[in-house]
Amino acid sequence: MGAYTIVLADDHPMFREGIRKIIERVEGARITGEVNFGLELLELLKKSSPNLVILDISMPNLRGLEAIREIKKAYPQVKVLVLTMHKKKEFLRQALRDGADGFLLKEDAGSELIRAVQTVRHGGKYLSPLLASVLTSLAVEQEKTEVLTMREREVLKLISEGKNNGEVAELLRISIRTVETHRANIMNKLDLRNTAELVRYAIQKGLD
Repeated sequence: MGAYTIVLADDHPMFREGIRKIIERVEGARITGEVNFGLELLELLKKSSPNLVILDISMPNLRGLEAIREIKKAYPQVKVLVLTMHKKKEFLRQALRDGADGFLLKEDAGSELIRAVQTVRHGGKYLSPLLASVLTSLAVEQEKTEVLTMREREVLKLISEGKNNGEVAELLRISIRTVETHRANIMNKLDLRNTAELVRYAIQKGLD
């Protein structure tokens, strides 16, 4: 069996050096490439197909979240482990939605990187221990959103795109009064107090 090949994408050379030293302790794994930014990463992937990409989501040029989407679209067999300092649930939600196989905080890297690589390597999904509470929060939010009917989700999605009641009614071929009823039901189910909160919720969730 050949080596488990890894590419590092992070714009901090000293940090990459630290990660390289940890990866060297993983049996059968080796780093075959390092890049400073997202576009350079995509160019490298055209020439070689590693088993795993470890990337930061704050890289210049092409940000990590965009890079995840591009990698998974062009090279679905390549695993992606996000390694970042960002703890916001919006980053975690989007990274997982874009297809990331793991999400590790840089402050956890010293003790958890080997575990993260091995988990992803064997087909699992890895999440930094410090993000357990964030994941719980996301699960609760998902539960709340799932109580919406299909039509309510359609209305909410159009609201997130900036459509007003009239435009929503026209697109869904329903009356404005029905749209207003759906909005009221959505706000009640999601415990939102006003239209501003409804719009903010819809945008944050980025409902598909």
